[in-house]
Amino acid sequence: MIATLDTDVLILGAGGAGLTAALHAADASPALRVTVVVKGLLGRAGCTRMVQGGYNAVLTEPDSLQAHLLDTLAGGGWINDQELVWTLVTEAPRRVLELESRYGCLFDRTPEGRIHQKPFAGQSHDRTIHKGDLTGIEIMNRLTEQVLARANVSALEECRAVELLRDGEGRAAGALLLDMRAGTFAAVRARATLLAMGGGPTMYRVIACSADKSADGIALAYRAGLPLRDMEMVQFHPTGLVIPGSLMTGALLEEGLRGAGGHLRNGRGERFMVRYDAARMERSTRDLVSRASFLEVVEGRGTPNGGVWIDVSHLGAEVVERNFRGMVRRCRDFGRDLARGPVEVGPTAHFMMGGVVIDPACRTAIEGLFAAGEDTGGVHGANRLGGNGVAESTVFGGIAGDTIAAFVESRPLPRVDTAALKPVVEALTAPFARAPGPALYDLQASLRDAMWDRAGLVRDGESLTAALASLERIETGLDAVGVAGDPSLNTAWQDWLSVRNQALAARLIARSALERRESRGAHYRRDFPAASAEPPFSVRARRGPDGPVISTEPVALTRATPAGTKAPALVEIGD
Repeated sequence: MIATLDTDVLILGAGGAGLTAALHAADASPALRVTVVVKGLLGRAGCTRMVQGGYNAVLTEPDSLQAHLLDTLAGGGWINDQELVWTLVTEAPRRVLELESRYGCLFDRTPEGRIHQKPFAGQSHDRTIHKGDLTGIEIMNRLTEQVLARANVSALEECRAVELLRDGEGRAAGALLLDMRAGTFAAVRARATLLAMGGGPTMYRVIACSADKSADGIALAYRAGLPLRDMEMVQFHPTGLVIPGSLMTGALLEEGLRGAGGHLRNGRGERFMVRYDAARMERSTRDLVSRASFLEVVEGRGTPNGGVWIDVSHLGAEVVERNFRGMVRRCRDFGRDLARGPVEVGPTAHFMMGGVVIDPACRTAIEGLFAAGEDTGGVHGANRLGGNGVAESTVFGGIAGDTIAAFVESRPLPRVDTAALKPVVEALTAPFARAPGPALYDLQASLRDAMWDRAGLVRDGESLTAALASLERIETGLDAVGVAGDPSLNTAWQDWLSVRNQALAARLIARSALERRESRGAHYRRDFPAASAEPPFSVRARRGPDGPVISTEPVALTRATPAGTKAPALVEIGD
C-alpha cells in the first residue's frame, strides 16, 4: 500500500539550496504549501552546515564582478556554463545582504564595521565572507529558524526520495518517498519539484562531505532521463586530516589556512608547491594542490602516515587560535596542536562539480522539475573555487524558489498513477526477499577502493577501464544482496539503497572520465597529461537503453574567452 500526499512545492533536500528555495517560494505566496524533504533532521543534515571557509561575493572595489567571473572560469578550466557563472557572481552580493538583513546571519566585520573578506586560493582579490571558520553553521542555523517560522512550510524528516514521479504527459509530478523510520512509502504529488539533495562523492575511500550523502539526486536524475554534464569532475580538497584508525580522516582543515599564509611541506620538510605552481605556491587551486600532495606521497616524499604537513605556527599561536577556533579545537580533540606546530593532512573527496544540466532559472529538461546546488553541473566547471560552493547553493536556491513560485501559479496538481509504482517498490524492497548473499559492506569497501585507486586524483585509460570492470561486479553483487529484518529503522537496507546510488554515480564518473581524453582541472590523466588544443567542451551523460550514453558538447563562450585573460597554466605532472 502506497500512501498519497499532496503539496504545491516539493523540495528534495534541506541544505543551503533547499532551504533558501523554500523561503523564497513561501514568501512569494503565503498560500503555497511548501514541503521540504530531509534525509536526516532539519538543520542538522547535509553538507552546508559543514562549511568552514566562507562565501564569495563582490562587495567593494577594487574587486569586480568581471574579476569574480574570470577567476571562476579560469579556476574551472573554461568548461563552465558562463551564463550560470555570471548569474552566480551578479546575484551573490544581493544574497549576502539578504542573508544578513532578512534572515539574520551575522558575518565577521573589520574594525571599521565592514563585512570582512579573506583571501582564498584562485582569487585575484580577497572576497570570501565568513563567520570565523564556522560559516556553514551560521547560515544553516539562520535559514532553519526562518523555515520554522513560516506556517506554510513543513518538513518531512528522515525521509528519502527514491523515485521521481511523472504525469501522463511526462511532466514532473512529485516524488516517491521512503519514510526511513517506518519503512513505508508515500507518493507525494506536487505542482513543482526541486532537486536540491547535494551530490557527495562518498563513493571514495577518504571523504570530507557528510556521510549521509550518497549521490541520491544524481541517481534520481539519471534514472528519470535527465542529461548530466561533467560527471568526471570530482574535487579533492588538499587538506583533509590524516588520523590513522579514525573515521575523522578526511575531515577538512579549510582553505583559509593556506590563504592566511600557511605552508605545505612534504616529509622532507620541503615546500613542495614550488615544483607545481611556483607563482601561487599554497594559494594555487584545489585541483593542483591536491594532485601535488598526492604525487609527493606516491613518489616517496610523504609524511609517516601517508600525507603532507600543513603549518601555520609561524603566523603566531594567538592569531591562529583567534581566526581558526573551530579547526584548532578539532585538531586538539585528536592530540594535534594546529596553532603551534604542523598537522598531517592529505587529499579528501570533497565535491562533485558535475550534475544535472540547468538554465540560469534552474529549469531542467523535464517540465516542472527544477534543480539547484551540488545536484547541478556547469557552475564550477573542472574545479570549484573555495567559497563559491555555499554561494552557489543560496544563489540558485533563491532563484529556484522564485522560478517555482511563478511556475505553479498556472499549473494544476498533476495526476499520478500510484498503481504504476508497484514495480518500483518491489525493486526497492527486493533485498528482503533474498537469502543472504554477498556482504553489503564488503561491496561498499570495494567500491570505495576501486574509485580511490583507479578513478581518483590521477587516472588513465587502463585504470578507468579496470574501475568500470570492478563497478560491474559490484553492481551485480548488489543485485544479490539480501537484507534481514523488517523495513522499519533498517540501517542495512538504507545502506544498500545508498551504495546502489553511489555505484551508479561512480559508473557515470568513470565513463565520463574515459571520454575526456585530456587533463583539465580536477581530471588528470597520465596518458593525456595536457589540456586538449581543441576548444573547451563539456562531457554529457544520459540514460540509454543499454546504460549511459556519453557525448561531448562545445562550451559556449558567451561572457569571456581564455585568450587574453590571465588564466592559470595547466601544469604537466610527471610519473
